[in-house]
Amino acid sequence: MRPWLELARISNLPTVWTNVLAAWLLAGGGWRDPRWGWLLIGGSLIYTAGMILNDVLDAAFDRQHRAERPIPRGAVSRRAAAWGGGFCLVAGAGVMIGPGGAAWSWVLGLVAVVLLYDAYHKPWAGSVWIMGACRTMLYLSAASSVAESPLAVLAPALAIGAYVVGLSLVARREAPGAARGLAGLPPLLLLAPILLALAVGAKQGLSVLVLALAAGLLIWVSRAISLMRRRPPATIGPAVGRLLAGIVWVDALALAPVQTGLSLAFVALVPLLMRWQRWVAAT
Repeated sequence: MRPWLELARISNLPTVWTNVLAAWLLAGGGWRDPRWGWLLIGGSLIYTAGMILNDVLDAAFDRQHRAERPIPRGAVSRRAAAWGGGFCLVAGAGVMIGPGGAAWSWVLGLVAVVLLYDAYHKPWAGSVWIMGACRTMLYLSAASSVAESPLAVLAPALAIGAYVVGLSLVARREAPGAARGLAGLPPLLLLAPILLALAVGAKQGLSVLVLALAAGLLIWVSRAISLMRRRPPATIGPAVGRLLAGIVWVDALALAPVQTGLSLAFVALVPLLMRWQRWVAAT
């Protein structure tokens, strides 16, 4: 079982749950509507599929550079992983569209960007933007279940996408042969959710909670970037793990104006995610 959990990068799964819940609630969904539960299941299956199929397509590369991964070390066959990933992808889309009530067009768009990223993330440097699009499309797919137009949550969906692009650019430096210079783009993208929250708050009135969450996320991101710069490339992996855990913080910041208690619960997941990453690697 553990090799499959490693394939799925299961320690990151709570970030999918907070993405879906934030999108659902921001779009106007309520707790009494059972569709949010199905969306969580469907989104989790699609995420799991994306991670598994990522390793299926990376098998040749991993044999040379990441022999500890489940497929190259023989813990899971490439064929079994391909079938398992394919099943999760189809099942996840079916659950989101069926009992989850999400619009089929948005869900198929989500599936498309997941597959596109898996296929091109190694040969094409620009695939980091597709990685961000995966999270943006997950937001919009979940919101489409309850909102007439999921574009109502477009701003936070783009913010989480920008954050993920930023951390993906940081993660690129972990790969063999990657460029070592850190341009100003990753930090700017990582701070996009904070800038959005402050811009929205400036119009609606900044609450103490939003300011506190924004300050906390700023410190969290700054420390991750500082860690990465200490002794690269050895420190890049831990820095990426911190940034991945920060995804739930981004969702908390987006949700703070409408769900105070839940936003605080999201932030409480951050140390738990860091602990789970010691059990199953996040990257």
